[in-house]
Amino acid sequence: MTMNWIAIGKLTDIPLRGARCVKTPQGKIGVFRTADNQVFAIEDHCPHKGGPLSQGIVHGTSVTCPLHNWVISLETGKALGADEGSVRTIRLELRGEDIFMALEEQLVAAE
Repeated sequence: MTMNWIAIGKLTDIPLRGARCVKTPQGKIGVFRTADNQVFAIEDHCPHKGGPLSQGIVHGTSVTCPLHNWVISLETGKALGADEGSVRTIRLELRGEDIFMALEEQLVAAE
């Protein structure tokens, strides 16, 4: 599978322990910055009721959903604690201050 690396902004565009939402052909992606400047990207909907994870609270390498307080790992996309479910993780690269997101190339069948 071929990856397209797309520039999505600078590290400083996202506040420490914050997030932003990026719209992609594959849906909304939450891009998160931790207190120690790690960046992660996951689907921007909680596996529980679809809450906007990019509006949640970032702590360590997790985010708490603003709707029902589910905690999702930014590293694995899995719900933590007693909750079950997961969201897709998306690869990011930090090149200096620039953040690049890996998007799968959409293969179009010839008609």
